[in-house]
Amino acid sequence: MEKDPRFTEPEPRVHPTAELKGCRLGRYASIGARVVLREVEVGNFTYFERNAEAIYATFGKFCSVAANTRVNALEHPVERPTTHKLSYRPNEYFRYLGVDQVLRERRRGSTVTIGHDVWIGHGAVIMPGIAIGDGAVVGANAVVTKNVAPYAIVAGVPAVVLRPRFAPDIAARLQALAWWDWPLERLFEAVPDMQVLDIAAFLEKWERC
Repeated sequence: MEKDPRFTEPEPRVHPTAELKGCRLGRYASIGARVVLREVEVGNFTYFERNAEAIYATFGKFCSVAANTRVNALEHPVERPTTHKLSYRPNEYFRYLGVDQVLRERRRGSTVTIGHDVWIGHGAVIMPGIAIGDGAVVGANAVVTKNVAPYAIVAGVPAVVLRPRFAPDIAARLQALAWWDWPLERLFEAVPDMQVLDIAAFLEKWERC
């Protein structure tokens, strides 16, 4: 089958300095310099800028993850005599003492779930177990400690809702449209309209197409 000249190669792009372990990458995913991912699922077209880190997380399609972000930030066991990794990674200091599997499974059980078309701003931190809805925006240097609704814009420490990205009816129509699931051919045709039409006009046209 002849390749369509409109489309670039779909293989994920991973910078040689990035460190990935146990990850699944979607088509057109892009992993930048010095990014560290551990047991992370990355949706189609989602990209990570330099020095981003994520562990035990799922990202939808078309997410934009800025530099120096931390998704599912490390949780230390504050209930123990020490918060130091001595108690859960003693193997780094002593022979015959292994990684604390109970704490590791607790961390794995606190997965972070990121929807489609989510923008995580520079330096933002997402705490364990958080869910961020489709179309949401997380401001630079925010610390997200609570779930974020679809199409909400949050910022601050801890992060609070600044405003909705769109009116509720527009947000609902966008989620129903689910443009992130469109085939490449349809996306190719829609991009020029994304650039010039206001959101209501875009929806009115593409809901009928």
